[in-house]
Amino acid sequence: MSATADREIVISRVIDAPRELVFAAFTEVRHLSRWWGPEGFTTTTRSFEFRVGGEWIFMMHGPDGTDYPEWITWTGIAPPERITLRHGESRDDPNAFESVLTFDADGGATRIEMRTLFPTKELRDEAVEKYHAIDSGRQTLGNLAAYVADMVRTGVED
Repeated sequence: MSATADREIVISRVIDAPRELVFAAFTEVRHLSRWWGPEGFTTTTRSFEFRVGGEWIFMMHGPDGTDYPEWITWTGIAPPERITLRHGESRDDPNAFESVLTFDADGGATRIEMRTLFPTKELRDEAVEKYHAIDSGRQTLGNLAAYVADMVRTGVED
């Protein structure tokens, strides 16, 4: 067991699409806003700049009408293999967490892994218990898989 295991959430999924397409769906705002978040959530982007040091500022709208302010800054980008980011409610959020996403080719499919590290075990536990982070993460990757499958099925990749 790693020294950080009690602060981590790791979610993975195999998506039946080439990794360049999966990477594009994860890094272009025109795609992200159409699938990002757990089931029943929608996203409104305020600003988006996909580059190291760039930010994505957005609002997630829950199915119950609750709005959740969100902020992501990209800390590392290695297309189409890896993205590292910091995610919180705002730029100065002391509880922001770090995520590493890897995109591995698996034949014609892509294995995506989302490894999230929280500042403390307590924040990780709160994310799991209060915000259902594991199930929500699985739903988010499920939404990505469905979105990309539709792109492949219809031949529309832009």
